[in-house]
Amino acid sequence: MPRPTPAQITYGTLTVVFSTLAMLLLSQTSSGIGVAVIAVAALGLGLLVAMTVPQRESEPAASPAARVAPAARNAEERVPAQRAAAPVLAESVREPAGP
Repeated sequence: MPRPTPAQITYGTLTVVFSTLAMLLLSQTSSGIGVAVIAVAALGLGLLVAMTVPQRESEPAASPAARVAPAARNAEERVPAQRAAAPVLAESVREPAGP
């Protein structure tokens, strides 16, 4: 099971605190059961928020060939364009007429 990230812990904690305060202020409850229900609801909401925060994917170390591949691919894309232009240039050059 993956460990929670600091962002997940922070968002979950802040959600619990602020949602508890908001629900207590809005409901104006004074009974112990009401406070317990609000506390459980806030914990559930905090857990839900913490679990939905996206985790960073751990990227495997890229091999040197993988880092060079985009540059090589760009070079290959340019080469056909140069090859296509080459025959046009060769045909447009006229040789001087013989004596």
